[in-house]
Amino acid sequence: MTAVQTSPEQHGDASDAARQEQFPAGAQVLVRDEVWLVRNAVPTTDDGTRVEVVGVSDFVRDQEAVFFTGLDTVELIDPRDTRLIADDSPTYRRSRLFLEAVLRRTALPQSERRLALADSFLLDSLPYQRRPAELALSGANLRPRLLIADVVGLGKTLEIGLTLAELIRRGRGERILVVTPQHVLEQFQHELWTRCAIPLVRLDSVGIERIQREIPAGRNPFTFFKRVIVSIDTLKNTDQYRHHLEQIRWDAVVIDESHNLINRGSLRNQLAQTLAPRTDALILASATPHNGDARSFAELIALLDPAAIRDPENYRAEDIEHLFIRRTKVSTEVREQMKGQWADRGPSQAVHCPATPAEERIFEELAAVWLPRDSSPSVSSVPLFPYTLLKSFLSSHAALKATVNARIKTLEKKDDPRATAAELAALRRLADLTADLKEADSAKFAALVEQLKGIGVGPSSDTRVVVFSERVQTLEWLATILPAALGFRGRTAKDCLRVMHGGLSDEQQMRVVEEFGLAGAPVRILLTGDVASEGVNLHRQCHQLVHYDVPWSLIRIEQRNGRIDRYGQAQPPQFRALILTSGTEGAKDDTLVSERLLEREDQAHRSLGTAEAVTGLYRAEAEEKSLIQDLLRGRTVDESLDGRRSGEDAGTDAMDDFLADFFGAVGDEPQAEDGTAAEESAPETAGGATGTGEGTGSVLPRLFDSTAHFLDEALREVYPDARDRLDLDRDEQSGLLSFRPPADLLHRLKALPVDYLREQRLRERLLVTFNRRLAQHSLQRAREAGSTSSWPEISLLTDLHPVVEWLTDKVLVRLGRQEAPMITAEVAEPTYLVQGVYSNALGRPTVVKWMGVTRSGAVDDDMVSLLRRSGVGPTMANKLRHRDPAPLAAAIPAVLEAAEGFMEQRRDAWDRPLRETIERHKLRLGDWEQPTLAGEHTKRRLTDLADDLLTTGQRPMLRVLAVLLPDLDAPPASSSSPSATPAAL
Repeated sequence: MTAVQTSPEQHGDASDAARQEQFPAGAQVLVRDEVWLVRNAVPTTDDGTRVEVVGVSDFVRDQEAVFFTGLDTVELIDPRDTRLIADDSPTYRRSRLFLEAVLRRTALPQSERRLALADSFLLDSLPYQRRPAELALSGANLRPRLLIADVVGLGKTLEIGLTLAELIRRGRGERILVVTPQHVLEQFQHELWTRCAIPLVRLDSVGIERIQREIPAGRNPFTFFKRVIVSIDTLKNTDQYRHHLEQIRWDAVVIDESHNLINRGSLRNQLAQTLAPRTDALILASATPHNGDARSFAELIALLDPAAIRDPENYRAEDIEHLFIRRTKVSTEVREQMKGQWADRGPSQAVHCPATPAEERIFEELAAVWLPRDSSPSVSSVPLFPYTLLKSFLSSHAALKATVNARIKTLEKKDDPRATAAELAALRRLADLTADLKEADSAKFAALVEQLKGIGVGPSSDTRVVVFSERVQTLEWLATILPAALGFRGRTAKDCLRVMHGGLSDEQQMRVVEEFGLAGAPVRILLTGDVASEGVNLHRQCHQLVHYDVPWSLIRIEQRNGRIDRYGQAQPPQFRALILTSGTEGAKDDTLVSERLLEREDQAHRSLGTAEAVTGLYRAEAEEKSLIQDLLRGRTVDESLDGRRSGEDAGTDAMDDFLADFFGAVGDEPQAEDGTAAEESAPETAGGATGTGEGTGSVLPRLFDSTAHFLDEALREVYPDARDRLDLDRDEQSGLLSFRPPADLLHRLKALPVDYLREQRLRERLLVTFNRRLAQHSLQRAREAGSTSSWPEISLLTDLHPVVEWLTDKVLVRLGRQEAPMITAEVAEPTYLVQGVYSNALGRPTVVKWMGVTRSGAVDDDMVSLLRRSGVGPTMANKLRHRDPAPLAAAIPAVLEAAEGFMEQRRDAWDRPLRETIERHKLRLGDWEQPTLAGEHTKRRLTDLADDLLTTGQRPMLRVLAVLLPDLDAPPASSSSPSATPAAL
């Protein structure tokens, strides 16, 4: 495994040395007199190239290290000094494994825009979920950056996982940071590992402090792990972590629920502004990315591409179509692909609850004093406060009592008794009316118990339900009385119910969500506030949801419903809302607002797929505030909702026209730079493949017909005594592999989630399989009755799985320094297998060619096809015949010269599509004018980035991999005969 590169001095510009160094993944380098295997290499501004390696030679074997070429001499080995060696393994297994490992460890070139791994994960084959990854790789943007704005429930986490996987395969996903709300940390981590084999180490504030205690003083805690997931509530503490974040660069950053980043000056916004310029790929995800303000949304888009929008007050959807993708459940592609895989939701059922006498007395007081029907003024000097009282009461008497007491304390602090006397008197009357109320006085509570019993919630049933309320006081009150009312007694009364709200820690919230998703857990009822209305999966064991009170926002209702109405839901989701009704004249009960909002949300969901665009406000808080103001003006709910869309409110027309684009056809088809669909315009790549690559075969060059066959052969080669050394057990029928991980694999397993390692005891034994059905069954079983962990005991082996990567590296180091095997095959003359790589200034490959080169200078640029035609495969015979390597080694310099000439001759054609794309980006940058120094700096930075993506001017990096030799016992035959029978490798 050898390489050659041109030194910087040969180019006459030693100052660019760091930018010209090439250390491709899979190459061997010599550092400090030891041999290392390159995993990744990234140029730095001060210390040359940062080279991540793993030890090969005996003294450092399997040790991980990082070297900087400005501090250490990192020597790539000259291929002209390659030693050709015999391979004595049966069927040339060692050589075939070595070639396959090189192919696997070589990053896909920048020109390869098709998906390579989409078919290999534990996912349903849904093309709509692949399209974000296709957009990220399409070349439509300088960097893989996009906003995934699919509505609630379509599987944004899985779409993110697919995108990250493709970046990893391209060498652009070594360092990953995922930032999510605290209550979905474990859920996100779980999905990326179990579905896509991407391990993330979860860090909270306690975890970061623990790392800081373990590492040397002053070291950056975020360098301790390569791929981490952190709560935004932890990371937004910029005073504590900002200096660390400013000193580190990421390959990819993911920010979930990114609509929370919009408010300029907020801690979340400051965090995003810190991270965005320090990462190559940036993926933002939000089902509600708009707040109704064009400038705010432009600031969100500017995190992805500062030059995408010229005028933040005036832009259209087509200005950002290279950065933005959005689909709803009724989008054509989603609707067609999801048939039979996502149960349709049932209607939102309004359950009328006639007020009890005690509640009617409160309605009478509110109607007479606080919200009079005639033109009489309210007793409160604050116009919105009477509706705060009303909403508290419509939630529960416990919530009303808390609101009344808080207002009394506020008024008593004011030094103006005359101004506050009337309101204080009215508040004290309400306090007296609520003082002695019990559950028997609550019509909603009686209805809730009746409804829950009706759907089967009880001690002898597994039925589960989510009950939402806006008020913490309501949740806590229900928690004390609901279990007994449903017949739960003793310990089961405590175990059957969990409460979740924003006052809980991230660990407490994650524990509640995980427990509710386990079939074996005793919890049956989840009482939750709207903290669970964003991003949380509650559909695994539940399809029943009750709104104890109804938020006065269509967006919030939709978000709540989306917790159980989402991809993977097997049962039709059922929604109920408790509607408190009153016979008091002029009373503003739930039929005034809540019931009508339920109907409008259901209508919008069925016709549009989302309720976000109905009001044109795009934020739950803004919707509620606007509705209350309209109610104060005497408007009905329908007049309020329809007024903005019809333009009755000044200034809404332009905004509605602007935002309507984002709920239309944006992202319907992935577009190439020329406006055609990406698949239609896919050029021949510099990797030598064409076509749309629906599967992975045409994208990834492979010698073995599957990863399973590669791993099987690799185990036999590396561990011929695996049954003893690894305690390996193989179930041939199911495909299950069980073994004890050796020390070097244990070191890699540190990247796996800590809970997963502990709960499944992975340090003692690993259970892995290529059987997708078995892995899916294990994942499902982890959620079923009797399971105490949501982590599956069996994981699916994929190209990204640590076990596969471990064996790949073990195979690579089976050959010594500067060694390449000689293989007897069906060729007419010695044919040298050579890899050629052109890279850009960032060290990423722009062109990767796999060639077969003869001593006469003939070049075949499809090494995989050449090997198949030459009969190199598992059935070939190794006759162990000695061949003199000296004359073959003498020809290597001429072979390398022929390979370089072949690449230089075609370089311009390979570069042209990339060059044209970069030029279009630079033209757009030229048109982007910003009248500030910061804007000009950004423009220069983006222009430099565009230049850095182009292939550098240096010669290709070449590696001699092996030599195919004619079989001296075989009759003469043409090695390139098209009729030769391909061999399955």
